[in-house]
Amino acid sequence: MPLTHFDSEGQAHMVDVSDKRVTNRIAVAGGYVKMARETFDIISEGRAQKGDVLGVARLAGIMGAKKTADLIPLCHPLPITKVSVDLTLDPDLPGVRIEATVKTTGQTGVEMEALTAVSTAALTVFDMTKAVDKAMEIGGIRVILKDGGKSGRYEAS
Repeated sequence: MPLTHFDSEGQAHMVDVSDKRVTNRIAVAGGYVKMARETFDIISEGRAQKGDVLGVARLAGIMGAKKTADLIPLCHPLPITKVSVDLTLDPDLPGVRIEATVKTTGQTGVEMEALTAVSTAALTVFDMTKAVDKAMEIGGIRVILKDGGKSGRYEAS
């Protein structure tokens, strides 16, 4: 299958979606921030010096989804109709699991917006707690679900 972001000469270009049908579209992405137990305890007990880590990261994720076309060169600016970012403390990691859901009604999908939401939320968790834990690991960022449009439904295994 050819890569759609390259023309016949191999030059990067924005894909023309003008002939695509307008459909309801949704994407869900996930990821995590793994950290030291001490850092996990600081977040879970609300003792972070910079404030409410999960609340600020949730807002950052929402803002990140809305700015995706400004950050990723070939993404279309989309009329996003919903963004939700859920951050869950996971003592077994230990760390924070992040899941973002993005919806639109349009001619192209919102996977990049969901991935950007997760990435921005994860980076915000890191930023707000890096003073106590520079060894945190951000990982597992992936599309969990995508639906709508010509290619149909995708669910990660």
